[in-house]
Amino acid sequence: MTLISALDLASVAVFALTGALVASRSQLDIVGFIFIACLTAVGGGTLRDVLINRDTVFWIGNPAVLAVAAGAAVVVFFAAHRLESRYRALVWLDACALAVAVPAGVGVAMGAGLGWPIVIVMGMITGCMGGLMRDVVCNEVPLVLKQGEIYVTAAFAGAVVAVIFTALGLDGGLIGCAAVTFLLRAGSLGFGWKLPVYRARAPRNGLR
Repeated sequence: MTLISALDLASVAVFALTGALVASRSQLDIVGFIFIACLTAVGGGTLRDVLINRDTVFWIGNPAVLAVAAGAAVVVFFAAHRLESRYRALVWLDACALAVAVPAGVGVAMGAGLGWPIVIVMGMITGCMGGLMRDVVCNEVPLVLKQGEIYVTAAFAGAVVAVIFTALGLDGGLIGCAAVTFLLRAGSLGFGWKLPVYRARAPRNGLR
């Protein structure tokens, strides 16, 4: 198994856990758990592979990915009630998944020989889109869009770090990507780091 395949599989497993936790908050049945877990697990990677015209979408080439996601959903179905706070578990698992998925997307795009702007975008898509699909389908406020949250910014910063490492000929770009992504997202969760947000102001002279 290559490093990129391992990253994809790891992100699938952790994102599937977050999808199942959201399903538990929505009180779905076990089939609903498996559906949401699989959607969350493969959503970002599928969009990435389609956009870059990859020969085979990663989970079609390796259907065991779906088994991993389904297994994670079943575990959460029977164990979620033991968690003191499912939402807290959700956001921290999601942070871990983001830190794995972004370098996975970056690595796939680099392996395809794409330019640095596309590498950054593919890292962000791989990390963010599965969670966005999960939250929209389950009628939750998407984590990626919560006011001032460092989420997409963390994915962007991590992808940029990987690009800089590569441009400088340094090893460890994907590790740096994962570290920066997680540290920024963890700082937002643990220390309340936020970005400035737009504040509406009264229009001048009554004009809008």
